[in-house]
Amino acid sequence: MPPPQHASDELKTPRAAAVAGILFSVLLLSALVLVLQTLRLHPQDPGDWVGAQSWKVALALNLIPFAGIAFLWFMGVLRDRLGAQENRLFATVFLGSGILFIGMLFVAASAIGAILLTHTARPGELAGSLTFTLARSFAYNVASIYAMKVSSVFLITASTIVLRTGITARWTAFIGYAAAAVILFGSHMVDWTFLVFPVWVLIVSCDILAREYRHTEPPE
Repeated sequence: MPPPQHASDELKTPRAAAVAGILFSVLLLSALVLVLQTLRLHPQDPGDWVGAQSWKVALALNLIPFAGIAFLWFMGVLRDRLGAQENRLFATVFLGSGILFIGMLFVAASAIGAILLTHTARPGELAGSLTFTLARSFAYNVASIYAMKVSSVFLITASTIVLRTGITARWTAFIGYAAAAVILFGSHMVDWTFLVFPVWVLIVSCDILAREYRHTEPPE
């Protein structure tokens, strides 16, 4: 028996995109704060965090998969909201850059997770070794250079879609362009640029939720 039509519609509401976006932002921001408190975001990281502070990194790594799932849901619902307004060019770049970002985020997290597992198996042997330097540099390059640059492409595309369709406030698009510029030119130099992308998604999600609340609020 097919599900009721209203149940299907509820999965497509702006509220679903907003909730998914907020969940992604909170999870990724929490993970990044834990990482920034522990790791040195530099390819020549000496590895002093693999000891007593490693639990923070392990917790962050466990949050990232759930953040990625929420982000995929956010993209899917947002794309569905475009409907007939969807432009194939922007939709392709929007979807492709979002999937690439999540994929590379998972790869970087997996590399850090491999460091933790190796340290658990061979404590005292990994930190400072050539293997540690290789794995740490790999994770740094994937996250700081490639994933962050792709996230700036997502920001530019999503902001352009916002301006063309009006699915959120226009000022969120201008913030998105500014955020993309900050990430594009500063992700490999300033650690806090990692926070810019999830903060923008949080702003957009809160705006969507506020607009939906105003739209459904009964008149006095």
